[in-house]
Amino acid sequence: MGLFERFLSVWVGLAIIVGIIAGTTVPDAFAVIANFEFAHVNVVIAVLIWLMIYPMMVQVDFSSIKDVGKKPKGLALTLVINWLIKPFTMAFLGWLFFKVLFADWVDPATATEYIAGMILLGVAPCTAMVFVWSEMTKGDANYTLVQVSINDIIMIFAFAPIAGLLLGVTDITVPWDTLILSVMLYVLVPLIAGALTRKKLDNGNDHSKINSFLAKMKPWSIIGLLATVALLFGFQAQTILSKPEAIVLIAIPLLIQTYGIFAIAYYMAKRLKLPHNVAAPAGMIGTSNFFELAVAVAISVFGLHSGAALATVVGVLVEVPVMLSLVWFANRTRHWFT
Repeated sequence: MGLFERFLSVWVGLAIIVGIIAGTTVPDAFAVIANFEFAHVNVVIAVLIWLMIYPMMVQVDFSSIKDVGKKPKGLALTLVINWLIKPFTMAFLGWLFFKVLFADWVDPATATEYIAGMILLGVAPCTAMVFVWSEMTKGDANYTLVQVSINDIIMIFAFAPIAGLLLGVTDITVPWDTLILSVMLYVLVPLIAGALTRKKLDNGNDHSKINSFLAKMKPWSIIGLLATVALLFGFQAQTILSKPEAIVLIAIPLLIQTYGIFAIAYYMAKRLKLPHNVAAPAGMIGTSNFFELAVAVAISVFGLHSGAALATVVGVLVEVPVMLSLVWFANRTRHWFT
């Protein structure tokens, strides 16, 4: 695990501080950036998100799908967790905390936006950092690759319908055109671009070219992530300074969701008698989120200044330390599995 990944929470925290300071000192600059939109998509944020997503998609090897039948139990487990359980538990926790438990602390309109951000996180399974979590638990690399490849394909068709359904259930007006455009822009197009890039670089099955390309792209991905976080918190600076407790309130249900989903996935993996090198990444894949996609869609659908955008960024801040704790737990419980 590289220096950046190991201390991701620190870098994100620094980006948050920089964003808040900049947002309060030069608010006019952020206003100009906020108005730079096309078809409800902020162009600056879109470019930064692409810097993050595109290298991830290059890592996906769709030829691995031919191995889909080798570990069917593990595959079935994570697909059920990702698409039949996780989105709905996230929506329920969002409703429970922001419409019931925290109702006296958050106004109804803001609470609705927080729930929307949580839903977008819940419907976006991880496609990049899960490789890191799998490696740290000595997981089966081929199994992880198959999972990511299949989830990316499913995401193209399932993200918008499930997100639209859950947003509708929570009384949020769903702008379907913007939601579908976001999926095409941030999933389908980079997925195709990544596949074409991989085919060009790996035409002789020489992974060294791909690894070299990804090494060159990594600094740009880091810049994209941190710049996006800084911009988002810059746009939200006034709200955050006036209501700092919002970060804590959003983090609480996200923490419960993350640990709860891992517990379900890990317990079911043990009941299915999966080997640890499949059980551990199965739990990680079902737990972590494709927060880059969630951030991008939240901005496109609800706006840069929305509570939904803030909730997705809090997801970035929460995920890494939580996932590292789960890696520690998975490694300490290896003896539970045959």
